[in-house]
Parts: sequence; C-alpha cells; structure tokens
Amino acid sequence: MTEVRVAVLGASGWMGKVHTMAYQTFPHFFGESGGTARVVALVEANAEAAKALAFRAPGARIVGDWKEAVNDPDVDLIDICLPDNLHYEVAKAALLAGKHVYCEKPLADTAEQARELADIAREKGVITRVGHAFPRNPVHDLAKEIIDAGEIGDITLFKGCQHIDLYGDPLAPYMWRADGDLAPTGIVGDTGSHVFSFMEFLVGRVSRLIADNYITTDQRPVVDGVGYSGAVQLSGSEDMRPVTNPDGTNLLCEFANGARGIVDFSRTATGRKFVQTYEVYGTKGSLVYSYDEVNRIRFYSNDDQPGRRGFREIDVGTEHPTYAAFLPLPNFALGYNESKIIEVAEVIKSITTNQPMWPTFETGHHICQIVDACMASSKAKSWIDIA
Repeated sequence: MTEVRVAVLGASGWMGKVHTMAYQTFPHFFGESGGTARVVALVEANAEAAKALAFRAPGARIVGDWKEAVNDPDVDLIDICLPDNLHYEVAKAALLAGKHVYCEKPLADTAEQARELADIAREKGVITRVGHAFPRNPVHDLAKEIIDAGEIGDITLFKGCQHIDLYGDPLAPYMWRADGDLAPTGIVGDTGSHVFSFMEFLVGRVSRLIADNYITTDQRPVVDGVGYSGAVQLSGSEDMRPVTNPDGTNLLCEFANGARGIVDFSRTATGRKFVQTYEVYGTKGSLVYSYDEVNRIRFYSNDDQPGRRGFREIDVGTEHPTYAAFLPLPNFALGYNESKIIEVAEVIKSITTNQPMWPTFETGHHICQIVDACMASSKAKSWIDIA
C-alpha cells in the first residue's frame, strides 16, 4: 500500500469540498490495493472562508498561499480547484516542482498553455489528470465498450447538449464565472468542455468546427458573496457589471474518423436545472443517454430481427466494477459525487502504479483545442481546422 500526500487548492469552494471528501472516502468503496491518500494541506486565500476548513480534513494544515503547498516537499499531489484563470500558472509551477497534478477543467485558458503543461509533465515523468468526471460514470464505460466492439458500426453522427438555468433570469446576480478575466472562455470552457470530454471519450478527435457563441444578458447586478445556491433578494440599487464571456454556444463539427457532430450548451436555459444528453449514431445501431436516467443507456441494433427492432434500456449494474463498488443492485443511481470518488481513486492508482489514466493533460490539450476553435470560429464566423 502506498500513501499519496495531497494538497487541495481552493479548498473552501464547491470542487474543493468534493475533492477533499473523495480522498477520504474512496478506500471505503475501492479498498486500499490501489493506494490511499492523505490530505496534508488545504489551501484557501480567503482568510474568513479558511476558518471553516479544519474539520474537513483532520490534521491537514490550512495554508493561505498556493505557492507554499507547491514548494512543500511533503506534498506529492497538487489538486487544483481554483478559478479558471489560475489553472495554467499553478499547474506549471507544480509540474516544475516535480509534483503530480490533478486539475479541474478547463485545464488552461488556451490550447497553447495546455500544450506547454502536457510537455512539461512528459519531461518530468509525473502523473496528470483533468477533472472531467462525468464520463467516469460506469454507464459511459458501457457505451464505450459497445462502440469499441463495433456493435453500432462506424459512427456517423454525435449529438450532445448540456444546459442549466444559472443565468436564465436576466437579474440573476453576477459571479466570477461571467468574468472574461477570471474565466476567459465562459460557458465554452466551463460547460462545453464537459460535452467535449464525452466526444473525445466516445468518438475521438475533432478535426474541424464552426461555432456561434452568444451572450444572452449583457450585464448583471453585483451582490457580495453570491454563489451557486441560495436565494438572493435584490434592492434595485445594485451596481451592474458587464458579462464578458459567452453564455451559450451552438456548433457543428467533424471528427477525424469522418463522423459529424451537432452540439449546444448554455447557462441561460430557463427552467432547465441540469440537462445533459448525447446520442451516438452508427451504421449498425445507436446509443442514447440522458442524465435524468443517470445509469441507463438506450441501445438500438440493426442485428435485431425485423419487427423486433427498437431501443432497449440497459441499466448498469454489478457487472461493472465501478458500479459494484458502491451498490449491490442495478438501477440505484450513482450521482456526481460518486463519479468524483471514482475519479479520485483513479488518480491515486495512477500515481502509485505510475500508469496514466484518461483523461491526462494530453486529453486536456485536445479539449482546449476545441475550446480555442469555438472562440476563434465565433469571432471569425467561419470553420476552423484543429491540427
């Protein structure tokens, strides 16, 4: 058994909380054969928020400066749960210090930055991981098995979407995710990268695309301390701040294998609390998935007899080890936190075995290339090739 010593950066935020919990709980489900983790440092620059961290990882040091954690010889893994604009700087410093790095998506602001990070990681011989957790739901491993086995034939079309209504209300308060300085790519890097991770995992590399990014509401009221949840009462006298990154995107794409794609995502889909779907069509069959049925895939096959063809519902169950680790019966839904626990367990196993697992920084680079292409295409109003 090998113990990996972890520093979680941005520890008081949503992702910081999820990651900190996952390090402590994953051995309960996956055992200790792949290694264990100990959170030795929680990094939070906001002194007031840091006061509430002590109980989350007993014994961990509470640190105010991420540089202290990066340069600490007693830290093996730097876990980055910071705002998007800090990912590149922090990841680069950690890699140069010889640390393994697990970074929430998007990996970087640009593909050029992501390429540099992947190159440094290769030179240093360290393990990297990007936090694309949704495809780690075991239902998507099943979908990939079906695709890789040729059961739906050659893929011809991918359709995907992800929508929330975080900003469906024009008076929903401003937060850092709408700031083009703190989150330069807006919804493209935030939500779009989730859809792009499914595309890369299930279909393969995107070779070209055309995208239309848009801002639905160009300014929003500023309310101190606003986050994802909780009701906000406006006085009507709030200052307004401009939204400086995209609220939504529609795009068409072509994959390297010749398949086509139709993709849309937004944070302004009023009434849609969380919608995530994909459809994969092939020459012999198809697959359909919706997050509303989180552990179910629908499978259609031309190999069925005429008159018997139709979508069959397959509920992922104990035949799949990452499902069986949590539940003894099929169709008991695994949620987002379980996907993160699976992800963290894989990160630790990657480090203890020195075996990279998808998605590494190389994957993160390709996804950043798609994000870059969306930004460039929308600006130029033309197709963009991806090398």
